[in-house]
Amino acid sequence: MKLLRLPFALLMTGLLGLGGCSMHQPVALYQLDSGDPGQPSQSAGMAVVLGPVSIADYLQRETFLQRQADGSLSSATDGRWAGSLSADIDQLLVRQLAWRLDSQRVVLAPASAGFTPDVQVLLSITRLDSGKNQPAVLDAQWRLLDRRGRVRDNRIVHLEQHHEGSESSQVQAQGQLLQKLAEQLSTAVKPLANQPAVVEEAPKKQAAPVQVKKEPEKSKIPMASPIRTDMEVYRF
Repeated sequence: MKLLRLPFALLMTGLLGLGGCSMHQPVALYQLDSGDPGQPSQSAGMAVVLGPVSIADYLQRETFLQRQADGSLSSATDGRWAGSLSADIDQLLVRQLAWRLDSQRVVLAPASAGFTPDVQVLLSITRLDSGKNQPAVLDAQWRLLDRRGRVRDNRIVHLEQHHEGSESSQVQAQGQLLQKLAEQLSTAVKPLANQPAVVEEAPKKQAAPVQVKKEPEKSKIPMASPIRTDMEVYRF
């Protein structure tokens, strides 16, 4: 019986490879918790356009960041976002607003042609993060535009939410902050539901030009006038 002998270096390489595979831990993928919003019942409810929604540059990545005690940020080694955090934020806010306003007419910007909103929400999120020993923090600012495009509300928001310290509890806390933001937004939007309809003004008719009668031009030929002299005329 013949035994196949493998080179010692090749054998050790295989063993190390197996050991590395057994020690490798899968990376956890996280998505924001949108809560349990109900289904809006009114198909002809308030028309709202959400957006543009601007997100801070440091949040536009898949890395799950951890806020440190000194204010710095570090990347989590065993977890990251499952896809686009910006898209998750958009969808969470749309679902929450539609539920709280009880309207099927809540859409993301840009709206389709022909969609006339009662309110447009311009939103900027400048901070959304947390840490093992740091609470979840959300900083945002919104502006509300009415049917005529006029600014009806402008507000800066700062929210905090405590958690248990694990990454999963941090993600849950961040989702809860966005739900609170949607709640405050819906409260600010509701009073704009009873706006007067925008009536397009008919173009004003131009007044007919006033015709001024022209006086006949005076003759430019000078009229002859009698000339008087000191001479006397004698008749015989």
